[in-house]
Amino acid sequence: MKYIVVLGDGMADEPVEALNGKTPLEVAFKPNIDYLAQNGEVGLVKTIPQGMPCGSDTANLSVMGYDIRKYYTGRSPLEAVSMGINLKDTDVTFRCNLVTLSDDKDYINKTMIDYSSDEISTVEADELIKCVNKHFANDKFLYYTGISYRHCLVWDKGKTDFVFTPPHDILEKKITNYLPKGKYSELLYKMMLKSYDILKVHPINIEREKRGLRPANSIWLWGQGKKPILPSFFEKYGVKGAVISAVDLIKGIGICGGLKVYEVEGATGNINTNFKGKADAVLGALKDGYDFVYLHIEAPDECGHRYEIDNKVKSIELIDNLVVKTLLDGLKNMGDYSILVLPDHPTPLNLRTHTSDPVPYVLFRSNKKISSNITGYDENKAKSTGIYIDEGFTLLDKFLKSQ
Repeated sequence: MKYIVVLGDGMADEPVEALNGKTPLEVAFKPNIDYLAQNGEVGLVKTIPQGMPCGSDTANLSVMGYDIRKYYTGRSPLEAVSMGINLKDTDVTFRCNLVTLSDDKDYINKTMIDYSSDEISTVEADELIKCVNKHFANDKFLYYTGISYRHCLVWDKGKTDFVFTPPHDILEKKITNYLPKGKYSELLYKMMLKSYDILKVHPINIEREKRGLRPANSIWLWGQGKKPILPSFFEKYGVKGAVISAVDLIKGIGICGGLKVYEVEGATGNINTNFKGKADAVLGALKDGYDFVYLHIEAPDECGHRYEIDNKVKSIELIDNLVVKTLLDGLKNMGDYSILVLPDHPTPLNLRTHTSDPVPYVLFRSNKKISSNITGYDENKAKSTGIYIDEGFTLLDKFLKSQ
C-alpha cells in the first residue's frame, strides 16, 4: 500500500460575499478531488488543539501525526533545521521576515504593508541579510538566509518568553500594538528599529523601487523556539516516508522526523509554483521505494493572506488538475494506494489570517471504495457527514491503517 497526503495549506475558508456566499472550495472546479470524496470517507478534523498557536507549524505537525502538546517547541527551529543550521540545545531561534513598512516618520507608527516584500527573490534577500549581519551579528546573535522573505535569527543562550505577532496577521495595520513584548524584548526591538534605517537606503531596495517593487525595508522577528526533538516517523509508523514542499518549515518537520526531503525545481510557495513537478516528485519518491509521501502546497494560504479571491479558487483548481489528476494517473500501475486530501487550517479571505476551526478531509483507498453519499468535497459537505475527529494527530493513525 502506498500512502499520499496532499496538503493544501490554508485551503479551507468561510463564505465569501464576492463568491455569492460560498467558499473557494465550493466554487472551485475540482472533479478529481470530488471523485475521491464520492468514493471515500469525508469528515472534519480539528488539527489545532484549544490554546495552541494557530499556525502552519502546529497544524502540519498535527497532520503528520505528532501531538503538538508534547512535541511543539516553536516554529523557527523547524525552519532552522531545514536551512542546515546546527542548533545547540541552548540556542533560541526566531523567524526573521523581510517586510515592507510604510514611510511614516516614527517606526512605531508605521503600517505593515507587505509581510513578504513582494515575495523578494532569495538572491536579493541574501544581500540584505548579509547587511543585517554586518550591523548586528556578534557572539550572541547571527542571522541566516532562508528562502525569499523567510529567514532566521539564532540567539546563543537566548530567551523564549516573548510575545510576538506574525506579520501576516497585521497587514494594513499600524505596528504600534504588535511590537515585541517581554523582559528582554528591547534587544530585539532595537534591531528591528535600526534595520529600517539601514535597509531603506540599501542599493537592493533602491533598485527594487525603481522597478516598481516594494522595498524590503525592515526585519520582523517572531516565532521563537528551541531545538525540536521529534520521534522517528519510521519507528512510529513502520513506513519509509518522504516530504515535498517549497517552504523550510515543512521540510524541517520532515527532517526532524527522519523523512527524505525531495527538492522540486520551480517550487516557489505561491500560486506560480510547479504544481505538476511536485506531483511528479511524489510518484518518483514512490518509485524510489518510499511508502509514504507528504506533499505540501502553500499557494492557497498565500492567496488567503493577500485577499486574492480569484487566485485562491484558481490555486485549488490547479491542485486538482495538476496534482491530484497527475497522481491518480500515475498511481494506476503501482498497486493499492491511499490518498488523504485536506488543509492544515483555514485561512479565511475575509480575515486574511489563520483560524483553528476544524477542516474538511477526504480519505480514499483504491482497494476499498465506498459510497460517501455526497457529491463532492468542501466544508459544508464534510460537516454534513457527521464524521468528526477531535484529536488531529490521530488522523494519520487512521490513514496508515490499510483496512
